[in-house]
Amino acid sequence: MAEQSHQIDVGHPPSAVLRLVNPVLGFLLRTPLAGPARKQLMVLGFTGRKTGRPFSIPVSAHVIDDDLYALTGAPWKQNFRGGAPAQVVFDGKTTTMRGELIRDRAIVSDLLHRCAESYGVQRAQRMIGLKFRDQRIPTREEFAEAVDRLHLGAVKFTAA
Repeated sequence: MAEQSHQIDVGHPPSAVLRLVNPVLGFLLRTPLAGPARKQLMVLGFTGRKTGRPFSIPVSAHVIDDDLYALTGAPWKQNFRGGAPAQVVFDGKTTTMRGELIRDRAIVSDLLHRCAESYGVQRAQRMIGLKFRDQRIPTREEFAEAVDRLHLGAVKFTAA
């Protein structure tokens, strides 16, 4: 009997595609040409904790209870352990903010579940960068399993 795949898995484009698209997207999000995408995506500018290298990456923006979050499994999130400053381009405005990494399984799975419910199945998969096996909103327990397996986290951005 074949083993069933997980309900939630990684759903973002391949790394090579992201390396090509991200610089263009980062530029466009700083201009009016991005249109409605300026409220769905943000550009994060921050300094690497270990390397001191500057980073500028476009990511999905999630506004939950009037707070701004990035939800990701990408390694860059570790730069916000213990809090770190960031330049955030969101909705056409650049703001100095403080990002704080959240790794708590219950909190992150709740944030992911709330986003998925508010976006609906198809849009949630695009906005969160995950794919749902059964084309339904996963349960909090399924999100919690994915948080552990995929090393998902949230970065909350607040005014500096």
